[in-house]
Amino acid sequence: MGRMNENAPGLPVLERCAVMGVVNVTPDSFSDGGLWLDPAKAVAHGLDLVARGADLVDVGGESTRPGAVRVTEAEELRRVVPVVTELARAGVAVSVDTMRAAVAAAAVAAGARVVNDVSGGLADPDMARVVAETGAPFVVMHWRGQSADMDSLAVYGDVVADVVRELTVRVEELLAAGVNEEQLILDPGLGFAKTSAHNWALLGRLDALTALGRPVLVAASRKRFLGTLLADPETGEPRPARQRDDATAAVSVLSAKAGAWAVRVHDVSGTADAVRVVAAWEQAAQRG
Repeated sequence: MGRMNENAPGLPVLERCAVMGVVNVTPDSFSDGGLWLDPAKAVAHGLDLVARGADLVDVGGESTRPGAVRVTEAEELRRVVPVVTELARAGVAVSVDTMRAAVAAAAVAAGARVVNDVSGGLADPDMARVVAETGAPFVVMHWRGQSADMDSLAVYGDVVADVVRELTVRVEELLAAGVNEEQLILDPGLGFAKTSAHNWALLGRLDALTALGRPVLVAASRKRFLGTLLADPETGEPRPARQRDDATAAVSVLSAKAGAWAVRVHDVSGTADAVRVVAAWEQAAQRG
């Protein structure tokens, strides 16, 4: 059964898969770019996600959609820190979605409890030091390169074996840099240098990641491979991003059943209900 990391200070302990709601403080994220760019709107959205059942709120100020161009550090700080500050002040468990050590440090100082780095610490050589010094739980995603280049990097022999091996190497490097193993959470990086087939293979073998002994975060929400699966049968056009939430909730159910620690989603309500159903089902099965 997926749980919050009991050894990570400041995080609630849950007897079910946790729900991480997304707040993109960006103009260009693939499914909701611009909706929450205003800090006040972003804070209100974060509070609404909690009201709808989110256990954590993941705040990001830089789009990582395929082909995205990076923003400056100053702009990312300007977008993220005020939102993190206000949500943390309201008692929300906040995660900061950033590849920059300076942004991670500022966000943790402002009250963020988790650092979620899609590069797993590879994009910024100072990230491991910041994570080690702060002691914050650290989401280590499988990553092969920046968003502008990711599609050309989706080449694998066996995607499950390759991702497990590359994440294992990344974990060893972080431990050598002084990060505590209890801080680490793993993410297979769905959609990042992955084709649709690669994403489904990783979801179908989530046990290969949970077998590494660390909590696993699944971030499938509204991603391109779901749009491809749900494409219009007549035109072949992918289902629009904001119409993929039912499929996302289905992935959340299966991820929770497979032992995921948390699922990261844009539309919280369906997934919040879904993970509670999984928990109740499993508890009933254990009693029986």
